[in-house]
Amino acid sequence: MDTVRYYAALIAIVTIPPALVYWFIVHPFVGFWRRRGKVVTFSLLAVVYIGLAAAIWTMRGVLLAPETDYGTDSTLWLPAAACYAFAMWIQIRIRKQLRFTVLAGSPELDADGKGGQLLAEGLYARVRHPRYAAILFGVVAWALFSNYLATYLLIPITLVALMAIVTIEERELAIRFGEDYEEYRRRVPMFIPRFGRDAADG
Repeated sequence: MDTVRYYAALIAIVTIPPALVYWFIVHPFVGFWRRRGKVVTFSLLAVVYIGLAAAIWTMRGVLLAPETDYGTDSTLWLPAAACYAFAMWIQIRIRKQLRFTVLAGSPELDADGKGGQLLAEGLYARVRHPRYAAILFGVVAWALFSNYLATYLLIPITLVALMAIVTIEERELAIRFGEDYEEYRRRVPMFIPRFGRDAADG
């Protein structure tokens, strides 16, 4: 089990930070990338992602040093499984609405700045960013299961990064969809769904 936990931690630290950086490169500079075109943009982003992942890989001995391993703790497996199951439930629900090209950010890069459509059905009728909620729950699951200091540190890093990404993304969505998005933002909460009469009215 120690080996499984180690590789779970390794996968998390190698893949999650580059994915967060990916969105910080896309969203703040979306106008610049639209002028470059999708082929150039995704090619460069792939190079950056692989480069960052490779750099983290070279530091795995420090990041996952034995003294940062808190050991196998079976009491953490149930909450880890619950978080992972919830994250997967969200992902399965939203994948019915989002193609891979949307998940990768292709609509943002349409040259006219009007790509994609405003999602307001399914989970998106309850919260504006279910995808990012799923990511956070997934990170928590990986951290609890692997039980390494580095993966626990990924939780606040991911939370802060996602909040920043949401702020930037919502600014871009407001420009792209105008008043339709402003009305959607007033009606639908960011992460925590409303219940009761307000939810029914929405």
